[in-house]
Amino acid sequence: MRIAMISEHASPLAALGGVDAGGQNTHVAELATALAAEGHDVRVYTRRDTSDQPVAVPMRDGVTVVHVPAGPAEPLPKDELLPYMKDFSRWLVEQWRGDDWAPTVAHAHFWMSGLAAVTAGRQTGVPVVQTYHALGTVKKRHQGAADTSPARRIGYERALGRAVDRVVAQCQDEVRELVRMGVPRNRMALIPSGVDSDRFSPEGPAEPRDPDRPRILTVGRFVERKGFADLISALKIVPGAECVVVGGPPPTALDSDPFADRLRHLAESTKVADRLRIVGAVPATEMPRWYRSADVLATAPWYEPFGLTPLEAMACGVPVVATGVGGLNDTVVDGLTGDLVSPRDPRSLGMALRRVLGDPVRRFAYATAALDRARQCYSWKRAAEQLGTLYAAVSGLGRPTGAVA
Repeated sequence: MRIAMISEHASPLAALGGVDAGGQNTHVAELATALAAEGHDVRVYTRRDTSDQPVAVPMRDGVTVVHVPAGPAEPLPKDELLPYMKDFSRWLVEQWRGDDWAPTVAHAHFWMSGLAAVTAGRQTGVPVVQTYHALGTVKKRHQGAADTSPARRIGYERALGRAVDRVVAQCQDEVRELVRMGVPRNRMALIPSGVDSDRFSPEGPAEPRDPDRPRILTVGRFVERKGFADLISALKIVPGAECVVVGGPPPTALDSDPFADRLRHLAESTKVADRLRIVGAVPATEMPRWYRSADVLATAPWYEPFGLTPLEAMACGVPVVATGVGGLNDTVVDGLTGDLVSPRDPRSLGMALRRVLGDPVRRFAYATAALDRARQCYSWKRAAEQLGTLYAAVSGLGRPTGAVA
């Protein structure tokens, strides 16, 4: 099949670690690669954000990244991209009508991608599958007035749920949220993200560490909802352990980064500064080394649509202590592959980390079960096969006319 993946703000070629570059970028890159390995021809359409970007960039055999001229050719926050989605969809229509490469199906990632994909799909007869990656109702619930999403986001997401041919939910929590929004359950397919178990595995080199000091690793973008501050506050309950933070800007920019500065000041005020190490963003190829160096991965978001880093750690044979939110309730089996705690509760987080680090038998059992679960339940090959079946099913459906407004 010819598969058009629409990812308006999250390019699979982008460097990870920025405010808008994280799990979706990884998801799109890994899924496109897995679909190509299944024999599909994949084009990923993302917004052009520099003037010197070529229109098409081969990513690997069977995968091409196409830069769409929609809006100024400069980086913009994703919440400012809505006005350019009409231009994005018009460009898709021109390409799909004028090119000899007309997609069999379009798979939209994020709600704004969905607006562009549905509008273009209805004008060209291309069926559309939607993955939200995050929902406005959840973001508004947790961030309130701090939510910078466009005002009509939730209404658009609700309309998309009924306009697309199928919604791909990534976890049970998302299914329940979509049902509450009014999206029919029979229009959904539950297909979680995956992990590359060839790259993320227990075998291989690890980052150097002090063998006498337990290592807690945490990985993520530098945004408040990821719960880094809660983890630093929890450190005082875990004596002797170091906390290594991977993510955010490149190491050369850490000294001037305001979020990193806030974390350092918090560590000083709670008297754990000597046990905090902020690494910054590292190349994706080096991430397995960091996971292998850890005794436990701590991930403490206030909410999390899915969460890829716990899966990567699990595939490296590392137990996970996580907040029981979103997709983490599916991937981490409480008491089997790790422990789940309440969000925004540093004391519960610290006690769970202390239990895992203080009990080698428990830690080994968690690590063994985590590795098995990651390999058996969350491979990208499995996700690609499930989506291939879904794409084949929707590609025969009739198409309505019009556009989402």
